[in-house]
Amino acid sequence: MAEFHSGFVCFIGRPNTGKSTLTNALVGQKIAITSSRPQTTRHTIRGIVHREHAQLILVDTPGLHRPRTLLGARLNDLVRDTYSEVDVIALCIPADEKIGPGDRWIVQQIRQMAPKTTVIGVVTKIDKVSRDEVAAQLLAVSKLLGPDAELVPVSAVRGEQVEVLVDVIASLMPEGPAFYPDGALTDEPEETLMAELIREAALEGVREELPHSLAVVIEEVVPREDRDDLLDVHALLYVERPSQKAIIIGKGGSRLKQVGTSARKQIELILGTRIYLDLHVKVAKDWQRDPKQLRRLGF
Repeated sequence: MAEFHSGFVCFIGRPNTGKSTLTNALVGQKIAITSSRPQTTRHTIRGIVHREHAQLILVDTPGLHRPRTLLGARLNDLVRDTYSEVDVIALCIPADEKIGPGDRWIVQQIRQMAPKTTVIGVVTKIDKVSRDEVAAQLLAVSKLLGPDAELVPVSAVRGEQVEVLVDVIASLMPEGPAFYPDGALTDEPEETLMAELIREAALEGVREELPHSLAVVIEEVVPREDRDDLLDVHALLYVERPSQKAIIIGKGGSRLKQVGTSARKQIELILGTRIYLDLHVKVAKDWQRDPKQLRRLGF
């Protein structure tokens, strides 16, 4: 009988290096929010990859960065805890960007925090460049991580080399039974996923100032009376300033309506049922720097 391998893997890298898109491609369903904004992932969402020979639990962390707020410092602590608990760390570096000081800093941090954890290099977004450029980037990543590190080039968008990556990670995992039953895709509570999807929809196409300042809290999820096919979901979007509230709501509430429509479709896909999504925006002044407010918002 073939050996079965299972374990935990963490995708890391500078913001916007394709970590969440890769998580979704491996799991086969959207569970990690993807955005072109740095610092959009707020929770360690675990995706579960089932294959005949292996089960991989993907831990999606916020990008490690030099913190400027209390929230930033707390997110970094979350990342540090994760590094030391996983079996494999996969450093994601896009094929279309030169390796820079940020990448070197991350490698230095990994070596300090988790010196015994296996690190592999994943060159993402290979669909954006030529084969020669992919080869040059693989060489550069090899220099960064050392000659013994496994390297895999992938395009999550096109599904290229995704299964090769699964096999490489599986080969580095300890032998052991599956942690989760077949069919389970994540161990995150549904409320967390809903909040993340609303947050992603709210961040679509907004200016730089908003990403860090937006938090979403699911107030309640209740079945509609006399309807067994409809859930009422009530959510609050917190921002730090009245000007940000105006951006989220948009002219005559048009933008908030768009956010609701977009998030509702995604949430219905995950829950497998129809929902009515009720969104309200509130100002919580400078919540990122206030320990009491951070606790209340779940950080």
